[in-house]
Amino acid sequence: MRITKYTHACVRLEHEGRVLVIDPGIWSEPAALTGADAVLVTHEHADHIDVLRLAGLGVPVHAPAEAHIPGLEVIEVSSGTEFTAGGFRVRATGGRHAPVHGGRPDCANLGYLVDEAVYHPGDSLHVPGQPIETLLVPVQGSWLKTAEAIDFVRAIGPRRAFAIHDAQLNDRGLRSVNGWLAEATHSGYRHLRPGESL
Repeated sequence: MRITKYTHACVRLEHEGRVLVIDPGIWSEPAALTGADAVLVTHEHADHIDVLRLAGLGVPVHAPAEAHIPGLEVIEVSSGTEFTAGGFRVRATGGRHAPVHGGRPDCANLGYLVDEAVYHPGDSLHVPGQPIETLLVPVQGSWLKTAEAIDFVRAIGPRRAFAIHDAQLNDRGLRSVNGWLAEATHSGYRHLRPGESL
């Protein structure tokens, strides 16, 4: 499976001519959606979903059943649901956005395990309770500390981990966070720049 990282939390998965895009938000490049067969949205925040772009795309968009996403028709998904999206096997897990400072209300947030290999948690640190080959790990957010990201990677113990949720970090901040995660997790951690694939 080819994985391409786009700005912030957007990731494009390609396998045997099929394309699945996760969390194409308002900061991600439009090219992420070129040829997409389906889209997964972890939650309703604009940095994870660009409603106008998706409304004109004409492909199935899967999102949490409890999400409030006006202006876009979605296929509602609940935690524990297994389904096929764009030819990929997907299992939804988790359920809520990580707590944000000051008791701000959270929202529905689902993580997605794709083809039993790649896990995108959205804005949560939900541990799915099964072996994970490739973890997409949030590295910065108003709801996240670096220590929590490190503990999350350690709790899952993936074969490899790649940074997501990083658009608000400048180069100095990215170097610091990447250094800590690479040194402290021993998980094959690597930061992919937007547009970089593996």
